[in-house]
Amino acid sequence: MIVPLDEGIREFVHDGDTVALEGFTHLIPVAAGHEIIRQGLGDLTLVRMTPDVVYDQMIGAGCARKLIFSWGGNPGVGSLHRFRDAIQNGWPVPLEIEEHSHAGMANRYVAGASGVPFAILRGYTGTDLIAQTSQIATVTCPFTGEELTAVPAINPDVAIVHAQRADRAGNVQLWGITGVQKEVVLASRRTLVTVEEVVDHLEPVPGQVLLPSRVVTAVAEAPGGSRPSYAHGYYARSNQAYQDWDTISRDREEFQRWLRTEVHGTTHTAREG
Repeated sequence: MIVPLDEGIREFVHDGDTVALEGFTHLIPVAAGHEIIRQGLGDLTLVRMTPDVVYDQMIGAGCARKLIFSWGGNPGVGSLHRFRDAIQNGWPVPLEIEEHSHAGMANRYVAGASGVPFAILRGYTGTDLIAQTSQIATVTCPFTGEELTAVPAINPDVAIVHAQRADRAGNVQLWGITGVQKEVVLASRRTLVTVEEVVDHLEPVPGQVLLPSRVVTAVAEAPGGSRPSYAHGYYARSNQAYQDWDTISRDREEFQRWLRTEVHGTTHTAREG
């Protein structure tokens, strides 16, 4: 099903949902995150292995009550200041956090996609995350007696990912550096995929990941939808936008001005950051 982006967010994302916007270094679904802000959605549990600028924006806009993650920062620049303000000062709303390792988060998605209640891994050794996070436990292997780490499956209410192309039947094609997009789509109850373009036929590309239409709830065409991150084969990363965000996000008034002009003042277009 091909839908406009605003309609897709309105139909598939609801207040109180657990929402995962995944993408690793590129194909980050920024346009979808901005549409969530525009529609005033709140009380969300946001899930992502590497929350960066778009999650900082959503947290600063008051969309989130909880963040489940394994690393957070402005890549190549520094901290997420809206995230820090929510944690340290409860502005604009208090934010609960649940922190994992990258391996733990990836395995949670895999367990969710596999229909099993938890995942087992060798991980978290040498960290205090087990003591800090209730969603991490130790288990003993019934065959060897080895002590291992267990994490519960995660099944988001909705997954949102960005990709290069989809055909008119709703089959999705992405390539380049990919992360856990396939796993989060298979683990989630609903999936909205934003794409650079909808085409009549998907031409094979080396290293491609294909998401068949049967696992995709809806597709929304959003050219430039991952800016200021990049889309391999379409446009480059805007390093300047990430540097600018550090200044914008440090000050509440400057951030609110940015929200008014860059998010609430626009509908989605292919913006350079």
